[in-house]
Amino acid sequence: QVQLMESGGGSVEAGGSLKLTCKVSGVTNGLHWRAWFRQVPGKEREGVAVMSIGLSTPLYGASVRGRFTISAYNNEIYLQMNNLKPEDTAMYYCAAAYRLEGTVLDRSNYNYWGQGTQVTVSS
Repeated sequence: QVQLMESGGGSVEAGGSLKLTCKVSGVTNGLHWRAWFRQVPGKEREGVAVMSIGLSTPLYGASVRGRFTISAYNNEIYLQMNNLKPEDTAMYYCAAAYRLEGTVLDRSNYNYWGQGTQVTVSS
């Protein structure tokens, strides 16, 4: 089993930065796909960023490309968010999978999820 726990959310003004952390525990060997998603009430969960040994470089959703950076060290996954905008306001979730086939930022491909951390960006 795998457990994920996010932290680092909060409130920030537009243009500011936040860094989210996801601690991964359990059977992490072979857990190659690690990603961040976000969700606003009433909307679909949106893929933000993903990294994997199966990718030459991380991939990002179009709305965050150039502003967000995903990284990992040991059993932690990070999401550095810069130049935040009000439309980035959402609950942010980290997710992981051992194997993945299909679209890498499709939530249905991930087996393990954290409980989420709220990010609120004011204008």
